[in-house]
Amino acid sequence: MHHRTSRRTLLTATAATAVVAATGAAVAPGAVAAQKSAGGSHHSAATTRRLKRLISRMSLEEKIGQLFVMRVYGHSATEPDQADIDANLAEIGVRTAAEMIAKYHVGGIIYFTWAHNTRDPHQIADLSNGIQRAGLAGPTPLPLLVSTDQEHGIVCRVGEPATLMPGAMALGAGGSRSDARKAGQIAGAELAAIGICQNYAPDADVNVNPANPVIGVRSFGSDPQSVAGMVAAQVKGYQSAGIASTAKHFPGHGDTSTDSHTGLPVITHTREQWAELDEPPFRAAIAAGIDSIMTAHIVVPALDPSEDPATLSRPILTGILREELGYDGVVVTDSLGMEGVRTKYGDKRVPVLAVQAGVDQLLNPPSLDVSWNALLAAVKSGEISEARIEESILRILRLKTKLGLFEDPFVSHRGVDRTVGTRSHLAAADRIAEHTTTLLANEGALLPLSRRSHRNLLVVGADPASPSGTTGPPTATLAAEFKELGYAATALSTGTAPTRADIDAAVAAAQGKDAVVVGTYNVTATGSQRTLVSALAATGVPVITVAIRNPYDIAQLVGTGYAASLAAYSWTDVELRAAARVIAGRAEPEGTLPVPVQRADDPAQVLYPVGHGLSY
Repeated sequence: MHHRTSRRTLLTATAATAVVAATGAAVAPGAVAAQKSAGGSHHSAATTRRLKRLISRMSLEEKIGQLFVMRVYGHSATEPDQADIDANLAEIGVRTAAEMIAKYHVGGIIYFTWAHNTRDPHQIADLSNGIQRAGLAGPTPLPLLVSTDQEHGIVCRVGEPATLMPGAMALGAGGSRSDARKAGQIAGAELAAIGICQNYAPDADVNVNPANPVIGVRSFGSDPQSVAGMVAAQVKGYQSAGIASTAKHFPGHGDTSTDSHTGLPVITHTREQWAELDEPPFRAAIAAGIDSIMTAHIVVPALDPSEDPATLSRPILTGILREELGYDGVVVTDSLGMEGVRTKYGDKRVPVLAVQAGVDQLLNPPSLDVSWNALLAAVKSGEISEARIEESILRILRLKTKLGLFEDPFVSHRGVDRTVGTRSHLAAADRIAEHTTTLLANEGALLPLSRRSHRNLLVVGADPASPSGTTGPPTATLAAEFKELGYAATALSTGTAPTRADIDAAVAAAQGKDAVVVGTYNVTATGSQRTLVSALAATGVPVITVAIRNPYDIAQLVGTGYAASLAAYSWTDVELRAAARVIAGRAEPEGTLPVPVQRADDPAQVLYPVGHGLSY
């Protein structure tokens, strides 16, 4: 009988051969799975010696490349679509991921939805395998750290049919560390199955500023100790699944009214305030064994009077993070394409200053060629020692070793089918989401909504684009869930800035309905979403508002006449379905506010405190 050698066996053999060639280490059968699930430190003296020998055989160009984590367009490492080849040529000067790895020896690749890296789980697995094959084909065969931003909630790169979990603030509202850990474990297992081994999550920022334009519901809440507990739980969940977790954005991005994508925020906390507010979640992450920490492009004068962004600050990254907090894991920058890090020094100086500050991984520079050559020149000129570069490479290779990438960096389609979007994972996501929905107001005990008296529903409101490109739109998702629960429901999208015609259409559609559900999205005092709620309430039909992003919406809706109000913390399907089940009384509203909601007319006064949440 003739046996065909499976592709998986061939790939595994290739990887094993490569690691033996690179490190002189043969791997015992079964060691891969054990290694990947171990989650402990792999800083043994023998491992360190082996990795140092490997580093000593690398060329300077290979060493420089290991520090970069770069975007690349396309669904395939070798055969992307023509439009993606064109984008790669324009931005990177190569056609494919494989060519970029061969030319620049990059140590990691980051996946984005907009770069067409994340069409579906099987495609992602093939892309990951192609990237690893390219890494092993180099002069020194090295696996890559494949990363993405899979925070869940409003930041999500891998969509359905993968399991989508509630985001950080929703988990904060649920208040269950075991739910947070379970969400991380499931999400981590699914990422590992498609070949993503480093996740830029969880967000460890403490959101004490309701006007924060960039963090908001990406944070677990406003209480440093509660956030610290949730961060530690998520780190343990992700890393128990065999991937690297990343706490971000050090030293803390929670109290800013500027978005570091478009400007350079300044945090005015004193050193004492920083220690009380921002530090605890990062301390907790380090205590939980966090594999990587991401820097913030923010200025904190109390921590570094030079007013350099933290990403480029030696006092912050080496002085505080390394020396005071005792962190010796991988430090990765936030994207070097963001305005916050580019404003002061320019793209040639940024990678050099970041490495001098204590960074290990340089993430997504606007021009890889400019940044790579600038760092190479800095080493050749003696501005940065080769020993300093090797210090970062050792941390990066230790992490690759811990994740089992030297033994077997490949994933299988069978593993995808067995792990991604399974019935048990999806059921767990629904259960966890039900614990997060927060009932803020319930005038006259309208909720839970009886099918006998309030069966005919209109669902209107904002329909923001899906974070992953695979869910929604929110009004349709809510209406579909209400129908599943036995209601008659009609969806009408009115947008985030409804026009007078949109509002008139909604009012007309409300005639004869028993209740109207309005999805609100970042309501402002002068915005027309407030006008929409007022106009609908004026019809006499009971209005239920659901904040599908920030829970602060209710403060702007005071006086509009709504009958009930909930916070869902995100517009992904899993959280919207949970909100519908709570409205229908099929689930209890168990969430409580993880942030205070201040009065819109007097922000010094609290409308709803942390911990507020009604029940049935």
